Amino acid sequence: MQFEVLDISGDVGIRAYGGSLEELFINAASGMYSLITDTDAIERRKTVEIEVESLSLEGLLVSWLNELIFQFDTYGFIGKEIEIMEFSEGRIKASIRGEEFDEERHEKRLLIKAATYHNLKIVRDGEWRAEVIFDI
Repeated sequence: MQFEVLDISGDVGIRAYGGSLEELFINAASGMYSLITDTDAIERRKTVEIEVESLSLEGLLVSWLNELIFQFDTYGFIGKEIEIMEFSEGRIKASIRGEEFDEERHEKRLLIKAATYHNLKIVRDGEWRAEVIFDI
């Protein structure tokens, strides 16, 4: 399982899984994108390079997801395929392939405002697991 949706009163969250931190971050992003639209309908028409830094792993996850939200809110870009080129506990650099959101072709699900630190968890118990709540 890559991720699951958490139903939280007034908000929404995801629980993402990964065999590595890189896989965890990819699955968290994929889970978030699935809250916005049906990702099966997204085509790989454009590539966007993303780079974020933070002083903590939790901060890096929140910054990562918020940068993806920024790309969607500002440019209408939604990703389908994520490739992490560089990763450390303080920095992530990734290439994301997707396209601009088209209301005629893409299902409109939730409008996500931000990833939050509320009840944020990143743990390793055999595999990596993260829980993150989004403001909607």
